[in-house]
Amino acid sequence: MSLANNIEFLRRLPKLNELKGLSGLPHGFGRSVRSTRLVETTGFGSNPGDLKMFSYVPGDQRVRQRLPLVVVLHGCTQNAAGYDVGAGWSTLADRYGFALLMPEQKASNNGNGCFNWFNPEDISRDSGEAFSIRQMIARMARDYSIDPDRIFITGLSAGGAMTTVLLATYPEIFAGGAVIAGLPYGIASNVQQALSGMYQSPSRPARELGDLVRNASRHKGPWPKLSVWHGSADKTVNPSNASEIVKQWLDVHHLPPAPMSQSTVDGHPRALWWNADGETLVESYTITDMAHGTPLGIADNDERYGAQGAFMIEAGISSSYHIASFFGLTDQVHQPGEASKPVAAAATSTTITVAPFAPPSAPELNAIPWPIAVSPSYARSRQPPRRPAIDVGAVITRALTAAGLMK
Repeated sequence: MSLANNIEFLRRLPKLNELKGLSGLPHGFGRSVRSTRLVETTGFGSNPGDLKMFSYVPGDQRVRQRLPLVVVLHGCTQNAAGYDVGAGWSTLADRYGFALLMPEQKASNNGNGCFNWFNPEDISRDSGEAFSIRQMIARMARDYSIDPDRIFITGLSAGGAMTTVLLATYPEIFAGGAVIAGLPYGIASNVQQALSGMYQSPSRPARELGDLVRNASRHKGPWPKLSVWHGSADKTVNPSNASEIVKQWLDVHHLPPAPMSQSTVDGHPRALWWNADGETLVESYTITDMAHGTPLGIADNDERYGAQGAFMIEAGISSSYHIASFFGLTDQVHQPGEASKPVAAAATSTTITVAPFAPPSAPELNAIPWPIAVSPSYARSRQPPRRPAIDVGAVITRALTAAGLMK
């Protein structure tokens, strides 16, 4: 198919409501999969992007104070439940005790089920799909005691590209993110530019890429940390996009272009960058010989999360587990029954409608430091950090640990 035909095809996507997937793309965990674990919530806000909201919270964690939240965005031809089955996020939520939010695209917005990561109205702060997801997070914070210091986001492909959108437009909300086979924020504002980014991934100056993020909001830092994953044999989204994403966020974090450490994890190269305190701010995994999709494998705890299917690829490494670990969520295994008091069994219906909830408007939402209340520690954590003196010992220890020479 020629570039011109591709452009015309993608331009017509929002109108192709009956389209089940791009010609030639495999099917598997697609839109027909509906997990009984995920619960749909309606009435979460004005929803300018017209998205669906699905979530999962382990039953005995619903009364827990300061519950971590992971936002997970599916790829094209997928839905929330299908991606959960494939990537295993609700299983991880059960094991490690965190809340899960999984927005879902509608065919009426994009006939191929892709988040519209290249539409200006959907990738701007307080507008379109980005604002719909922001409203879902506010709803989760209202319904559960979400820890404002531990909100994370990850996504595959178009969901990965939308992950960079949320990290750029609402950086004060997220402690970290992870992008799988995605694209940098702000490189496309129409279909032709989107195609160029996907297939060609032209190189841009680091400062130009960083400015795209800095100009997306009035945020002055600190910025979310980021984990980047991409298959070296990806023919759908050029692997060079991973380098461009890394370049973009290294500039945002004022980190050097050369990795501070390089190692191999489960047979795949990993590069690390950290700050003066030895905290990893950017990491990048190159999944050797893997095509377009989410890498699956046995986790460090000898368990498997997810299942193979379309764009869910056995690669000998569990990306979901490693991403959860990068977010700091795997430090303690959740034991069922840890909640302070029993919780009634979840409703059998998979749809919850709460009409009385009237969320604040965009200006009101942004005027609130956080949807409910802000703890002093959280307020301090969102202040621009001072630059400490470099702890040489910490840096050396970090390098030896990353290389597998120290535990």
